Amino acid sequence: MKIKLNEKFLEISKNKKILDLKNEYKSNADVIIYNGAVVSENIELFDGDAVVFIKKGEIPSFEELEALMVSRHTPGVHKKLKNSTVGIAGLGGLGSTIAISLARIGVGKLIISDFDVVEPSNLNRQQYFYDQIGKFKTDATLENLKRINPYVEIEKHNIYLNETNIKQIYSSVDVMIEAFDNPKCKSMIANEFGNLKEIPLIMASGMAGYSDISLIKAKKISSNIYVVGDLINAAKPGSGLMSPRVGVVANYQANIALQIIMGEKISS
Repeated sequence: MKIKLNEKFLEISKNKKILDLKNEYKSNADVIIYNGAVVSENIELFDGDAVVFIKKGEIPSFEELEALMVSRHTPGVHKKLKNSTVGIAGLGGLGSTIAISLARIGVGKLIISDFDVVEPSNLNRQQYFYDQIGKFKTDATLENLKRINPYVEIEKHNIYLNETNIKQIYSSVDVMIEAFDNPKCKSMIANEFGNLKEIPLIMASGMAGYSDISLIKAKKISSNIYVVGDLINAAKPGSGLMSPRVGVVANYQANIALQIIMGEKISS
């Protein structure tokens, strides 16, 4: 009979059990995945089963990692994600969080940009570590994403985005995400992508402080532009940016990108 072992088809004899297969093909494996679920018992195998053996700390091959990701989605979902490209402009509290979420779910390519470096004050809400202080955010983000999903394709631009370069850098994306903290830059990207009707743009506005998270909503403001936030609470003296609300908005933006890639209608 035929099974899939670490994403390769394998002919095995009938009545073969999973621990026997482990001892034969990867005796040092710490984790056994059987048809998408972790198991420890000595299960009898049947035709068409899928098995993945993993050694903790060992970087899996692309095929093995993909097998695990497919088991957490469905094959159709993963294929669409893998074939998609998402642009992220800005790698602060929003962008660094968005990038991690999209890399974890298996988006095939991310185009990221920022011109800034990691500062100590960033650590209250941005996805960096103390030993990355002083690094360009593009380099630190690339480093972190490769630790999460070494097979995601990342194109990075250590650059200040403006009307001249933004369309060139992000012309190939399926979805564009704005993650700036500068109102002038937000206005610039809205103007530039407002004219590119074929590329959806997901923006953010109103995430400061620790107000009620249920106030955060998504609103469609044009045929291709969505805004996430409460549209009220901007950063100002006495109401700064902190991880919980910023993280909610960032993941809301990432989820809208996922809905767009999957062709779902977005309620707003």
